[in-house]
Amino acid sequence: MAAFDLVIFDCDGVLVDSEIVAARVEAELLTSAGYEIAAEDLAERYAGLTFKDILLSIERQAAIPFQASLIERAEALVDQRLASEVRAIDGAHAAASSVNVQRCICSNSTEHRLEAMLERTRLKPLFEGRVFSSRAIPSGKPKPAPDVFLYAAKTMGADPRHTLVVEDSVPGVHGARSAGMRVVGFTGASSSYSGHADALTEAGAETVIRRWADFPGVMTALSEWSDA
Repeated sequence: MAAFDLVIFDCDGVLVDSEIVAARVEAELLTSAGYEIAAEDLAERYAGLTFKDILLSIERQAAIPFQASLIERAEALVDQRLASEVRAIDGAHAAASSVNVQRCICSNSTEHRLEAMLERTRLKPLFEGRVFSSRAIPSGKPKPAPDVFLYAAKTMGADPRHTLVVEDSVPGVHGARSAGMRVVGFTGASSSYSGHADALTEAGAETVIRRWADFPGVMTALSEWSDA
């Protein structure tokens, strides 16, 4: 297996500890709208999905209709909370800096939110001009669709087969694998849950880490070994 051409990082729950912040806001709104759920349960059950997709899933399961305005309220409140609460996950700066090939971010978050989070956590210089939001690509399809990963690889001039993705969610792993990429699972965020590593492995991650300190060694090992 040749060395990787590109390393793609998810953002929420991988580089920045934002998933639990968003889950708290969204759980409060859902509970007020008639669907009681704890933030921890929301983070576990719907990790990696946009709030719109979360609402659609709950509507199908519980037959509870939600007002469309709930999405805009959630976006605004989450952005407000993240502006003061989000932090980089321990070791994220060093791990990203250790990548000696091309690197970028692929996320389901909006461009505005990504910009604000990366600015606050001082990760922005490491990914300047290489941040891809699924909502801003031509298809607009979020993970688990592979579109954002394939779009990023094409833009960066990288072969998907020689691309490594770091993901913390099952939809993210599915999307990366559907794009023909290799995946490392990450469970080091506050939103991690019991069985998280197993879920990522079952979705297709080749290995799972919970500390960024382990990433350089894992990347080296995977670059020398093919799972084909």
